[in-house]
Amino acid sequence: MSGFAFPEGRALDLLCLGRAGVDLYAMQPDTPLEHVSSFRKSVGGSPANIATAVARLGGRSGILSAVSDDGFGRYVRRFLQDNGVDVQGLKTASGGARNSVAFTEMRLDDCQVIIYRNDAADLQLQSADIAPELVAASRALLVTGTALSASPSREATLHAMDLARRAGTVVVLDLDYRPYGWSDTAQAAVTLRVACAMADIVIGNREEFDVLEHLQPVTERDDRHSARQVLQGVTQAAVVKDGAHGCRAFLRDGQALQQDVFAVTARKPFGAGDAFAATLLWQLLQGHEWAQAMRWGAAAAALNVSRDSCAEAMASTEELNAFMALHNLLPPQPATRQETLP
Repeated sequence: MSGFAFPEGRALDLLCLGRAGVDLYAMQPDTPLEHVSSFRKSVGGSPANIATAVARLGGRSGILSAVSDDGFGRYVRRFLQDNGVDVQGLKTASGGARNSVAFTEMRLDDCQVIIYRNDAADLQLQSADIAPELVAASRALLVTGTALSASPSREATLHAMDLARRAGTVVVLDLDYRPYGWSDTAQAAVTLRVACAMADIVIGNREEFDVLEHLQPVTERDDRHSARQVLQGVTQAAVVKDGAHGCRAFLRDGQALQQDVFAVTARKPFGAGDAFAATLLWQLLQGHEWAQAMRWGAAAAALNVSRDSCAEAMASTEELNAFMALHNLLPPQPATRQETLP
C-alpha cells in the first residue's frame, strides 16, 4: 500500500498554522496546581509543537501564527528559530494581544491544565498576513481547529487552505477542538465540517470526530462511520487517535489500519498527539507507507509522554531509531493491522 503524494522541489516540507504559546509545567510531580510552588517554561500549542518535532526529525518546517509584543512572544520566536523552524510567517501582534499561557500539573490521573486565551495573539492572524508565496513554497500545510474558532484567524485559516489547494499544497486538518474557544458545539461542528471539505488529511481524536457529527442525525458514532462521513470530496485519509487504544487510519481507497501503542512509563497525559501527528506526517513526506508512518508516529508519542514537556520532548531521528531497534527485540511488539473499510 502506497503512502501519500506530496509535491516535490519546494522550500518547506510542512507549514503549520495556529497556536504558538507558552506552557508552564509544574515542577512538583503528582501535585495539584493549588500546591505547586514553581513552574518550568516551554513552548506550547499544537502547530508550534508539530513544527518543532518535524524540524528535529530533519524536516524543513515553518510556522504561520502571531505572538505578543513582549517577553513571552520573543521567547516563542527565539525557541522556534533555535529549533530550526522557519519563522518568516510569524507575525508580532499589535493592540495588546497576549500569548496564550497554559499552566499544567505533572501527573497522569486527573491532570488539570488551565489555559488563558483572553484576546490570544495567535487568533489575531489576518488574511493579509498569509503570504501566497510561502504557502506555495510548502509541500504541506497543517491547520488546526483552534485557529478556526474565532475571527480574524478563522478567515485567515480558510484563506490559507484555499491558497494551498490552488498551489497543489497538501492540506492537513488537525481538528484540535477546544470547547472554551467556541460559542457552542454547533458553531464548531459547522465550521470544522467546512474545513474538512478543504482538507486532504483529517486528524482528530474520537471526541473531535463526534463534534463533526454533532448536528447530524447519527445513531452510531464509531470510527468507521466517521471516516465514511469525512472521506468525501477531496479528503483522502481520516486518522482517529484513541489514546491508550492506539490509532486508526481510514483511506479513500478502502484500506483501514490500526496501530497499537508502545508500552512506556508515562509522566503526563499530553503531548503524545502532537508527537504522533508530526512523525506520521514526516514519514509520509519522506515517501513511506501508511503502516510505517503510523508505527513511527506511535513510537514518537510514547517517547513524548515518557518525558516532562511537549515541544522540548519531541524526539530526534536518532532517538526514534534507538527506540524502534529496542522494541523490535522486545515482545510484544505493537502491530499495524490492515483491513478493508466497507
